[in-house]
Amino acid sequence: MSAPSPKDLSPLPALIFSSRWLQLPLYLGLIVAQGVYVILFVKELWHLIHGAFELREQEVMLIVLGLIDVVMISNLLVMVIVGGYETFVSRLRLEGHPDQPEWLSHVNASVLKVKLAMAIIGISSIHLLKTFIEAGALGLPVCGAADAAARCTNSTPTGVMWQTIIHCVFIASAIGIAWTDRLMASTNGKHAH
Repeated sequence: MSAPSPKDLSPLPALIFSSRWLQLPLYLGLIVAQGVYVILFVKELWHLIHGAFELREQEVMLIVLGLIDVVMISNLLVMVIVGGYETFVSRLRLEGHPDQPEWLSHVNASVLKVKLAMAIIGISSIHLLKTFIEAGALGLPVCGAADAAARCTNSTPTGVMWQTIIHCVFIASAIGIAWTDRLMASTNGKHAH
């Protein structure tokens, strides 16, 4: 017995099923956000190229980490846009396309959750690394303080501590999501037999 087509559904189920298309503007908005990240990337890259001879090594490293951060967030956006649309709205019908992402062929809500959690950990790691690099300057005054000299830092010991705690919470959450998905998969596998 085949699943009913949308034409076979009564009005209320058809309306409920069609409501998934309300997510389309959200995915289109994320595409616009991706465009903003491209502009940010080009701006930071220009800053790096333009200041290549004047910037200190630490400043270059922070700009490069910022570029990596933008790329990782952009990757996260692609996963959400493509995977979310494919999972929750409609099929993209990319079978056989040479540029089809490998992960898209087996994407579902569980896989998408784990991939998103891992991407968030990667982004958080970049931010934490930037904070640790900047933390070397913790003896300097905080930027914006009345007595701040030309060199200052945006980091405080409390800020570094909280960022590290939040990063650890992200890791624990990702482990929890992966563990729960593994339990669900093994339970579903036992029920199938």
